[in-house]
Amino acid sequence: MKAVLDNYRDNITIKRKNSIVHIIKRDALLYLLLLLPMAYIIIFKYAPIYGVLMAFQDYNIFEGISGSEWVGLDVFKFIFEQNSFYRALKNTLVLNFLDLVAGFPAPIILAILLNELRYVRFKKATQTVLYLPHFLSWVIIGGMAYLMFSSGGMANTVLTSLGFDKVEFLSQNSNWIIMYVVIGIWQNAGWGTILYLAAMTGINKELYEASDIDGCSRLRKIWHITLPGIKATIMILLILQIGRMVSIGFDRPYVLGNSLVSEYSDVISTYVYRIGIGSGDFSQATAVGLFQSVVGLVFLVGANFIAKKIGEQGIW
Repeated sequence: MKAVLDNYRDNITIKRKNSIVHIIKRDALLYLLLLLPMAYIIIFKYAPIYGVLMAFQDYNIFEGISGSEWVGLDVFKFIFEQNSFYRALKNTLVLNFLDLVAGFPAPIILAILLNELRYVRFKKATQTVLYLPHFLSWVIIGGMAYLMFSSGGMANTVLTSLGFDKVEFLSQNSNWIIMYVVIGIWQNAGWGTILYLAAMTGINKELYEASDIDGCSRLRKIWHITLPGIKATIMILLILQIGRMVSIGFDRPYVLGNSLVSEYSDVISTYVYRIGIGSGDFSQATAVGLFQSVVGLVFLVGANFIAKKIGEQGIW
């Protein structure tokens, strides 16, 4: 009888320890730390979803969402009839594609080069210098770009002093696209190396030691050990990058763009700013934003599906 009672008490104790209340009390400080990021996500990520209703309304700022007239898909029909929208969409896809082709491999190459450095102090100093552009505002970077590459900038001053003609880096369409991509790589490549360097630390060092015994060169080590070791990280970041093909930041094209290259610098984010803030048409701006999100989700799911089909690791 006593053994049965002891067993019953033990079961009760185990159930209490496994109860939600007991777990919350035990890790109360950890849950308190979780409250702030959870509040941020709920307030700034989930609560604004209610505003998506504006995409299906003739939104009136004075009447609000609840009082505005419901128009269904009329806003989307109107947007899809505008040539300016298709121009912005085309520019967004082109610039993001160029960023993907030229910008995505840059941090991988940079991380491999940094990983191959043997002099630790020089390696740390190089990493610090490469990270710095990430912390600069695009307003500052835009100002530096105009000082360097405008018609009367430092680059053209040097070219003319050497007897060459001026080059319109920021006011000619093809040159502006090149500068847009190059400046973006300069700003982001250093920061992007962090994830790849972290992935490289997880590669088994014995593989490098075995390759030294076999007499492998550095290039063969990179090709057969380093790159396969970070392949999973590369695939995940590539899938996420493809998912952002329709989305583009506002500050970079807005700061670097000008009226002379508006045919190529006008992207979806500047289009939304122009019709939403400039013209006060919040329904159109919301509809374009919703279109971006849906197409981005399709790209993300599609890229993940293809990656899984070819035997690579996806993000879920």
